[in-house]
Parts: sequence; structure tokens; C-alpha cells
Amino acid sequence: MSKAVSRAAWAMTGLAVVAAGLHVAGLSALSSDLIYMISAVQVFICAIVGVAINRPDRRVWSALVLLIVILIAAQIFDNRDSRDVLTQAISETLFLGVQLILVFGLVVTVQRRFGRDPVNVVFDSLIIGLGSWFLIWVVFLNPAREISSDVVSVTAIRGATLASSAIVIFLLATLLFTDTERTQAVWFASSAIACSLIGDFFYATNQSGRYQISDQFANAPYIASLFLVSATILHPSVATIASHSARRLRQPLLSRLILTTTSLVLPVVVLALSNPTNDVDRTVRAVSIFVLATAVTLRVVFAVRANSVLQAQLIASAQTDSLTSLPNRGLMIEHVAAALEGARFNDLTPTILFIDVDRFKNINDSLGHSAGDDVLVSVAQRLRVALPERCIVGRISGDEFVVLDAKTRSQSDAVLLADMVLESFHEPLALRQGDVFVSASIGVAVFDREISTSADDLLRNADTAMYRAKDAGRNCVAIFDKSMRERVNQRLAVETALYRALERRELRLVHQPIIDIDLGDVIGFEALMRWDMEDGTNISPAEFIPIAEETGTIVPIGAWALLEALTHLRSWINQGICRRDATMSVNVSPRQLHDPNFVAVVNEALMRSHMPADQLWLEVTEGVMITQPEQALDTLRKLSEIGVRVAIDDFGTGYSSLSFLQRFPIHRLKIDRTFINELASDVNARSLVRTIIAMANSLGLDVVAEGVETVEQLHALGDLRCSKAQGYLISHPVTPETMASTVAGLDKIGKWPRLRPLK
Repeated sequence: MSKAVSRAAWAMTGLAVVAAGLHVAGLSALSSDLIYMISAVQVFICAIVGVAINRPDRRVWSALVLLIVILIAAQIFDNRDSRDVLTQAISETLFLGVQLILVFGLVVTVQRRFGRDPVNVVFDSLIIGLGSWFLIWVVFLNPAREISSDVVSVTAIRGATLASSAIVIFLLATLLFTDTERTQAVWFASSAIACSLIGDFFYATNQSGRYQISDQFANAPYIASLFLVSATILHPSVATIASHSARRLRQPLLSRLILTTTSLVLPVVVLALSNPTNDVDRTVRAVSIFVLATAVTLRVVFAVRANSVLQAQLIASAQTDSLTSLPNRGLMIEHVAAALEGARFNDLTPTILFIDVDRFKNINDSLGHSAGDDVLVSVAQRLRVALPERCIVGRISGDEFVVLDAKTRSQSDAVLLADMVLESFHEPLALRQGDVFVSASIGVAVFDREISTSADDLLRNADTAMYRAKDAGRNCVAIFDKSMRERVNQRLAVETALYRALERRELRLVHQPIIDIDLGDVIGFEALMRWDMEDGTNISPAEFIPIAEETGTIVPIGAWALLEALTHLRSWINQGICRRDATMSVNVSPRQLHDPNFVAVVNEALMRSHMPADQLWLEVTEGVMITQPEQALDTLRKLSEIGVRVAIDDFGTGYSSLSFLQRFPIHRLKIDRTFINELASDVNARSLVRTIIAMANSLGLDVVAEGVETVEQLHALGDLRCSKAQGYLISHPVTPETMASTVAGLDKIGKWPRLRPLK
């Protein structure tokens, strides 16, 4: 139904053009009275249909209907061409009534559609209205007043009608300038009013006696206006014509500027080119121009003031955090730079505290982001209260805050300041969700001209110290020193070089044999990664593996290591270096297990190396089963289903939860070297290893002892019935090229338990 009436509204718009065109061309054989009657009938029909379907505001459609009735009546009286004073007075009064109803309807509509910039809209519209009034006075009112032979009352009513046209123009401009969305009904109604005003000006031109416009032209705008009124009330958007609709994203600033400038320039041009005809004309012109100039001046004043306020707001929003109203990173850098500049002329050493809320992500995940925002606001308030007034507190990102004290004199003052911050978090934060305890890791950087040369340097140093505090266990303070920067620079260099290590062929694998203690055979190997940089620097796995895990480069590196290790094993088997059922153990990181493509990577490595799945051991740490256990469990189960076996590396040093051994597809436990070190001399260590072996046997798990370095340790393992071992006593990790001689040497030893401790 809405589509139908919408199309009907556009059809009425087309009929408005056609009817007005026919009337101008003189092709209509109907009298003016009959034309207005036909127009009235179609308007009333459209009004009934539009009101029934669209249900617009009662005052709107009532005003429209009343306006049409009065307009038609006024035209009928005017077309009688009677010299009767009463008829003229009635006709002029009806035209005045049309203008007053327009004013009423526009006031109702405009007051409901005002947006967030009413003052500027009103002044722009006022300038247009005053300019229109000036032109109406010069072109219509003053000439009609001078040459009119009508009764004074008729002339006065006619003048009031024309004067009210300026008010209508003012309200119409206000309607179009508001920042609410201009619907089709607004455009139809505005077009109808504009046509009516044009008709009024044609009528006033005829009445002034200066020019004569034929009825064909003079009445055409009124006919178009009637059809446009029908289009207005038929369109579905008329239901919201008197309500505040959505705000426009793009404001009509250019059109407003053109209209207001034109309304200002034209009166000035007319004033310059024409002379007043009498004292009344001179007075009206002077007052009108004065009021117009006042309106323009006030508009400029308000615009400048609004622009300065907006500029101040933009600067404030650009330099402050919207959540906590604290200075943001940019403003804090300015404060720090000013403090460093001031420190040149005195013995002060400005201090930066870099504060990070510990485990803030857990608060967001458990209580929601709104609670996280409340925590940040509470932390900001607590820092303001806890610290001296001389300190400047800022929030530079996320859960990171910065405190600047420009008046500290020594490192001890800075430490006292950091302790004040830590103590302020001993009390819980009162949130809407309940009390929440938080702690903070604090990095302290004291200005030192040898270390820090700029505000960025000082902030970076404090940030570095903060991460050292986190590494130290959180809820503590760390003070920056030169060694921290060296470590950070070294880590960055390692991280950068690691991205190219694979393509530069700087990574390599070495392998450590795993033996069967009772048989003396090499039954498998563990692949270990080494990194030799192009400049000859050897990077320890303990240094680069955590970086690879953190940056995600462990995924492609791990895929390469898996294929490389299995390829080595296949080569050794084919060459007869080791048994055909020898296995290869490869360490797998948590990042790899959480990679959705990891199972496919393992399958591809097995296929390309032509190795059976049961000869591959994947070694994981106990921490894998804690971090996202469901995802790790799913991956390990899929691997177990294709035959790959899983070992827990460094067993006993992590969580050692028996429930994980039940849930996860575990096939082997590798006893950590910390238990093996004291195995021969410490009764407690011996008892722990015995317990681990017994537990593994009861669960049907294989056991391998790591880090065997002495004959005594190996003999003790034999006594505890641990059948498999690896370590420096057996063999250091060796390159693939030397594995043949290493295995051959181990095979000559025979059964390892026969070795007796050296005396």
C-alpha cells in the first residue's frame, strides 16, 4: 500500500507540472473557477486517502485542508473582478488567512524538527527573511501604497498579506536548513509553499499597477500548489513531517551560504541603485537595513564563538582520553618534553611511572567490557587521589597509565612515588558489579641525560622497565637501567633476524639418540633446533624459541623442523644406520597445536618423508594442557587417530595433573633432568622417579629419562626398571652427517647396565 500511495504522490507532482503548463499555454477550455473546483475535489480526495493510510499529525493535515479551502475561496472571490469593497476585503482577508495558516503549520513543523544547531539556522533564515522583506517593500508594498486607489482597509490587509510572506519565507528556510533529514513530504510541501508564494507575488505585481501579468501565468503557480499539496499528503513520509527525524550526515552549508549571501547582497544593490520615494520609504529602508545588518553581525558573532568552542572541544578531544578524561599519549609527551626542558635549568630529575593493570584481560573476559571500563575509570580516580598534586596522570592506551613527576630530585623519590601507587591498590575497587581487587606492574624511568635525550626515550625506558616488572611476577616495581635497553635491543634484533632465518638456511637440526638401557640399542632420536646466524653468532634455543612462539614464526619453523627430522630418519633407515622401527621425537609448541592446519602439516610431513605415523613422537609440555585445553585436546586426538604418538616433555616440572593424563591421548612420559641429577645421591629424588615410573606402568605409558650424564644415574635408572634414556652420557646432540658414526659407537657398548661406576 505504501508503494502505491508513494507512486500516486509522484504522479501528482507530474500532474502539477502538466496542469500548470496547460494553464500557462492557454490550452484549458475550463474557467478559472471550474479549474479551482476540480483541483479542490482532487485535493480533498487525496487528503482523505492520505490521512487514512499515512495517519499524519492531526494539526498538519487539518492545517493543509483548511489552507486549501481558504485558498480556493480566495481565488473564487478574486476572480469575480468585482469593484465591491466588501468582496475585495473578503478576498484579501482570505489571502491573509492563507499566509497565517502557512505560518502556523510551518511553526508547528519547524519546532519539532530543530536539530543541534538552532541558533545558526534561525539567524541564517532570519537574514533570508529580512532580505525578502526589503525586496517585498521596495518592489511591491511601497509602489502599491503610493498608487493604490482602494480603500485603506483593503490596502492594509493586502500589505499585511505580503508582509507575512517574508515570515513564511523565513520559516520555510528554517525548515530546509535544519539538520534533520529532509524527506520527500518536506520537499513536496516546500514546493507547494514556494508555488503559492510565487502566485502571491504575481498577484501583488498586478495589484501594484506597474506591471500586468496575465491570469494564465498568475494562476498557474496556485494550480501547481494544489497538486503538490496532494502529493505531500499522499506520500508515506508525511507521517513524520512534524517529528524529529534522523540527522543528516552532510549539511547544506554551501546552499545556505549562497542564499544568505544573496539575501544580503540584493538589498544592498537595490539600496544603492534606487532612491527613497518619500520619508516613509526612507524610514522603512533604513530600519530594514539596520535590522538586517544587526542580524548578520549577530550571525557572525555566534559563528565565531561556535567555531572557537568547537575548536577548543576538538583540541580537548584530541589530547584527552574520552573514557577517563586524562591526558592521552600525545599530551603526555608534551608534558614530559616541557618537564625535560625545565630540568636543564635546575637540579631536578623528572620521573616517569609506566603503570600496567595486571591481568586486565581476565576482567574483560569474565565481567565484560563495561566492567573493564569501570575499572579503568576507578584506577584513574585512585591515581589522582593517591599521588601528589604536582604529578600529571595520563592514560596512553588500553590499561596503561603514565605518571609524570617533574620535581623529583633522586631515584629514591621515584621509588617512593611508585610505592605510593602500589599501596593505593591494596583496597578493592568498588564497581557496579561488586568489589574487584587489581594490582599493577610499574616501570620507573628517571631522567638521565646520558640515557634519555627526549620525551619518547623516557617513556620507552619506563615501558621497558614495566615489562621487566611483569616478568618478575607482577605487582612490583622495576627501575630502568642501561642493561634493560641492551636486552630489549638484542631481543628486537633476534626477532627481526628470525623472520629471515628459514629462507637464509640459518636454522638446522641436531639429534640426540635415545637408547634402550637393557638392550643397548638406539631406538630413536630427539630432534633439537640450532640457529647459526650468517655472521657466525650462535643463538641459544632458550632465547629464540620463546620469541618464535610469541611472534608466531614458530608455526612455519615448526613445520620445516617436522619434515626435516622425518626426512633425516628416513635417510638413516635407508642407509642402515639405525633400526627400521626407530622413532623420531619432535618438540611441538602450544602455538602449533592451536594452529587449525597443524594436523594437515603433520600428514604432509609423513607423506613426503614416507614414514609411518607410529614412528613419530610429538613432545608437548604440560602447559599445553592448561592453555586452551579443549583445542589442544581436539588436535592431539586427531593426531592420535592417524597413529602419531604423544609424549609429555619435562614431566614433573609443570602442573602434573593426573586428570590430564586421563583426558589426553598420552603415550609417553619423559622424566625431567632435575629429578635425574640427584638420582644417585638423593633418596627423595630416587623415590620420586620410582613413583613416576610406577604410575606410568600402571597407566600403560612408556617412560624415557632425560639428562643422563653419569654412569651412576644410568645404573640407578636400570635398578628402577626405567628402560629408556637419553643424555650427554649416551651422546651429545650430533649433526645428521655424523649420526652414522655415533650410532655405530653406541652399538659397540652393548647393554648399558653392565657399566659399573668409576672408582
